[in-house]
Amino acid sequence: MSSPSAAPVTVKFPHRSRRGILLGLSLPQLVLVSATLALLLVAVVSTGLLGALALTPLWATVAALITIRRHGRSLVDWAPVVARYAHRRRTGQILWLARPVTRPRRDGVLHLPGTTASLRVVTPGDSANGAAAVHDPHQQTLTAIARVSSRAFVLLDPATQNHQVNGWGRTLAGIARTGHVATVQVLERTVPDSGDTLTRHWAQHGQAGAPVAGQVYAELVDAAGPAAAPHETYLAISLDLKAARRLVSQAGGGLPGAFTVMEQTTASIAQAARNAGLMVTGWLSSREVAAVIRTAYDPKALSALQQWSQSGRAEADPAAAGPVVQFEEYDRLATDTARHATYWVENWPRTEMGAGFLHGLMFTAGIRRTLSLIYVPQGLESALRDVQRRKSAIIADANERTRRGQVDSEEDSVEYADVKQRERQLIAGHADVALTGLVTVTADTDQLLDAACAQIETAAVTAGVDLRRLNFQQPDAFTLAALPLARTAL
Repeated sequence: MSSPSAAPVTVKFPHRSRRGILLGLSLPQLVLVSATLALLLVAVVSTGLLGALALTPLWATVAALITIRRHGRSLVDWAPVVARYAHRRRTGQILWLARPVTRPRRDGVLHLPGTTASLRVVTPGDSANGAAAVHDPHQQTLTAIARVSSRAFVLLDPATQNHQVNGWGRTLAGIARTGHVATVQVLERTVPDSGDTLTRHWAQHGQAGAPVAGQVYAELVDAAGPAAAPHETYLAISLDLKAARRLVSQAGGGLPGAFTVMEQTTASIAQAARNAGLMVTGWLSSREVAAVIRTAYDPKALSALQQWSQSGRAEADPAAAGPVVQFEEYDRLATDTARHATYWVENWPRTEMGAGFLHGLMFTAGIRRTLSLIYVPQGLESALRDVQRRKSAIIADANERTRRGQVDSEEDSVEYADVKQRERQLIAGHADVALTGLVTVTADTDQLLDAACAQIETAAVTAGVDLRRLNFQQPDAFTLAALPLARTAL
């Protein structure tokens, strides 16, 4: 029996470094400064100081590009992002349309826009439950997706909360130590409920002929079903086929051998997840994977997909998983019947907060949104090298400020303490996992999307997280945040 006096677990995240490659400069800034200094040297040698002074407008422009910041980035840092967006507009890539194809299609190809066009959902011939996985031939990964359920975390007593938080930490540590898991993604989303599941239950078990009560319940089911907004949670595990090459070869090689390794990995992860209070209720089949992707692009398709399915769960043909139309704007994405805006969690809480700090963000009333937590395991040696690089950079910047007679930076002190804490944890044997948080807000119209985004941004402030809208990157950001594919490249 849990002790009622147990203190609730709290969490605190390290300071996110804004340090550049050299002297606080990012790579685009460093390239621009180097090119400018080289041009200045040429101008002085060839035309003297007067020639250099004649180029004063150029020097002022360069200084503005480096020093002026917009949404957390300098103007020169925005240049590559905006340039790629401008290139997509110029070449007509901001509009994607599904075109009918008369020639035979490769079985299982999902036909998604952008960099996910080559993804293929495959099912082993000996799979007893029909579980499938998504194969990426370019990244050489195999991703299995599970449907997950759990008890309401905020309703648990503090001792149980502590146990589940520690259990999830141990689960991530075990995943990181395998060496062949590339990415873990936890995706939690709200979907519009057609009420079909509720209607089916009433049709099978209800007593519509009961006097008074039968009519009242029938009207309640008709009214309440479409108004509901159920939550769905998925756990995606991506197997790195290159890192697992030896294990795959021992299991028979090829995709069959990769599936064998994947089944062993997912079985151990499912067992570890139970210790964190998570119940894996089933690994998705190929048609269920397609339905999850389809309803992310077209939420209103959920009703039809549920009605056509014999199991009651949404199912779709993998060839129809992608959107019919996708149109990119600089700050949002339009797909079929919905509008989407994706945010990056730039900063997590840096002060002690309860482990359920995301509750307000996840349960904002009337908002359809998707929250993705993407974990990338880091090897011990690479993590220790990264710690040494960060320590050297902090010390070098502090020495440079001392040489210039500038005051100490408290931000450097906090960052150095966080790096030292990370180093101690690595030496003690803890695994290192990089965490990325993404939030996609979905609505039917642009006006409703703007209102929903305002509510989510307010809820994020209450939760202690800083959200950054991923302008000019919405298609790739949506793929990472709204689809349970365990991808990391943006």
